[in-house]
Amino acid sequence: MSQQLPWEKRVGRERQWIWRGWPIRYTFLPCETAEDSQTKPPLILIHGFGAAVEHWRHNIPVLGQHYRVYALDLLGFGQSSKAATDYTAYLWAEQIYDFWRSFIGEPVILVGNSIGSLVCLTAAFKYPEMVAGLVMLSLPDVSLRQEMIPKGLRPIVNTIEGLFSPPLLLKTLFKIIRRPGVIRPWVGVAYYDKSAITDELVEMITIPPQDRGAARTFCLLFEGLRNPHYSPVVKKILPKLTVPMLLVWGRQDRMIPVTLAATFSKLNPLITLKELDQAGHCPHDECPEKFNTILLDWLESSIS
Repeated sequence: MSQQLPWEKRVGRERQWIWRGWPIRYTFLPCETAEDSQTKPPLILIHGFGAAVEHWRHNIPVLGQHYRVYALDLLGFGQSSKAATDYTAYLWAEQIYDFWRSFIGEPVILVGNSIGSLVCLTAAFKYPEMVAGLVMLSLPDVSLRQEMIPKGLRPIVNTIEGLFSPPLLLKTLFKIIRRPGVIRPWVGVAYYDKSAITDELVEMITIPPQDRGAARTFCLLFEGLRNPHYSPVVKKILPKLTVPMLLVWGRQDRMIPVTLAATFSKLNPLITLKELDQAGHCPHDECPEKFNTILLDWLESSIS
């Protein structure tokens, strides 16, 4: 029944928080049972690149039956401010930490998809007092970007990136790719199950890029990803974490190779790896029933 409701009714209570002068959109769904609310840690959900709070619309109602659930739009995405600033995983980690200090103040479970998982990992590394557990879906490692490109193609890829790096060209490109007719095929790369690419999903992804300042933000985000100091090196910090971790990966992920899942999972004995068949880059949205069950079972068995 809840799946038939508009997404606005499924993501909890929407609020606005001013962070460093920038408006940030977040949502909150209280736990359905008072006992669970007092004994179980809250969850903070962080979306991936190009997504927002509503990407968790299939997960929040289910998780909220047992946990307090928060979800944020990272600065530059969704309904949060399209700020003119230097975007890095460290900046977003600071956003999450300041939000936690302002509204929660007790150890939480961080749950992130794609870039969101890298941000959660960064936050767990920088602010260990905030984190009781870490859930990462399709974890990217920006430091491996060049390694994942065949050597013979690296000069070509670098040349293409260089050609599109001037702001004017990037803004022109952005005006093209933010159209619904272009976004739908792009989403098709991220999703294995094409039936999950609904009109609702395409509309949700299409609206934020129409905001004032969105083209400028796109240029800054693109430039940030090229920055060698964009984020910590995943392989170096995963072994240092001391909290339970769940790593979830779609076996048909065409954006970040699933081969990284086994590599990352071997770096720390506290990592539980779950690979999902017939799932792509966003398993929480593509096969939410499977993901919700995996997450709830892991929370029950691994988080005291």
